[in-house]
Amino acid sequence: MKRLLCFIGVMAVSVSAAGQVPAPAGAVLYEGARLITGDGSAPIERAAFLVQNGRFVRVGRQGDVPAPAGARRVDLTGRTVMPALVDAHSHIGYMKHLTSGPQNYTRENILDHMHRFAYFGVAASQAMGTDFGELPFQIRDELAAGTDPDAALFLTAGRGLAPLDEISPANMHHAAYAVTTVEGARADVQELALRKVPLIKMWVDSRGGTMKTLTPDLYGAILDEAHRRRLRVAVHATDLAEAKQLLRAGIDVFAHMIADVDDELVALFRQHPDTAVLLALCAPRRIVSAPWLEPVHPLIRETVRPEQIARLHDRLAGQTPETVERGRQAWERLARGVRLLAQAGVKIGLGTDGGGQNGDQFVGWTAHAELENMVAAGMTPMQALVAATRNSAEILGLSDLGVVAAGKSADFVVLDANPLDEITNTRRISQVFLRGREVNRARLRAGWAAGLSSN
Repeated sequence: MKRLLCFIGVMAVSVSAAGQVPAPAGAVLYEGARLITGDGSAPIERAAFLVQNGRFVRVGRQGDVPAPAGARRVDLTGRTVMPALVDAHSHIGYMKHLTSGPQNYTRENILDHMHRFAYFGVAASQAMGTDFGELPFQIRDELAAGTDPDAALFLTAGRGLAPLDEISPANMHHAAYAVTTVEGARADVQELALRKVPLIKMWVDSRGGTMKTLTPDLYGAILDEAHRRRLRVAVHATDLAEAKQLLRAGIDVFAHMIADVDDELVALFRQHPDTAVLLALCAPRRIVSAPWLEPVHPLIRETVRPEQIARLHDRLAGQTPETVERGRQAWERLARGVRLLAQAGVKIGLGTDGGGQNGDQFVGWTAHAELENMVAAGMTPMQALVAATRNSAEILGLSDLGVVAAGKSADFVVLDANPLDEITNTRRISQVFLRGREVNRARLRAGWAAGLSSN
């Protein structure tokens, strides 16, 4: 009888323990928010998701996701949660205050840019072919190892591949590989592959017939060598005829929106369903519309120096009617093209071109301006959000990012309003979490404020 009672007691303890799953350190259950998962499905109202060890563990409706013993609970009722954004095309480290160029390419400036991305809810940004030296690879590896919880991941394509006409000591292509032979092109790709870059960047743009560009044998060699090494190739090519040639050659990613789209181009995309397009609409659209400058949005005032804001404001205000009209026509062509590609099911991602030398593309902010531009071009808010999260992550091969789902990195943004009602609500940021930890936005903001006040 004593043995039987002892056995029953042990079983009772075991059953009790089985009914209460212990939580590893740091388990947090977030409840009550509207959750936009990033995969295009309808949002989950009054959602719950469990985060531990920097990852989403369970995702569902409130009441269906139990809190493990010892887990902390966070009430997000009334808020909207979405995945952190991914900017698949930027030029990190070049812009600083009123100057832009290689002289600004320092550890301090690159890290400042990655802090700005994080502040705006961007989990990762891809520097598209304008990096040089050992520094970008060092910073890439450091941030991937979690050395700075307030920084977005820095992805680098290393040095891009370009024709001689593209390369100048004063521009962002100053360190690009000069491609002149098939053998040299292949060797350049092989060198980049050893650096474990996520993709290869090349320029194939005659700039309206003003410069000699890469010939089909040269960019064909780049594509072939990259594909042999299981690397994708992104191209700067906005001309319609050149885009068609590149599609036939097997290009993987257009780093910019193509300037014009016709039925033949759409048909070629359908024949190459894995080819993606990154929209970079900020600079073209702001010629005709930049509502965030009138008045200046608070997020810009918090992060950008007054003289830089004033320069952009004056530049836009000083445009001639002829310039504005040309801009309007160019924007309407771009918007029509975006609609046609979206309707055809082409994979569209977010690529802001932010931080480059095309004039005051404010780092981090441009991701939110780009979302507004996508919707203005004819995409739905949900399509724009999927493009900026899941699609951009997939284009870069970031399997950990882009969606809120079990097993993924816990990178998410808490908003005070629903971006599906109005896409500019992505700017109403309450909190940003990267790898399960909250970004200290107050500390970052205070640091920038000190710099702004030092003028």
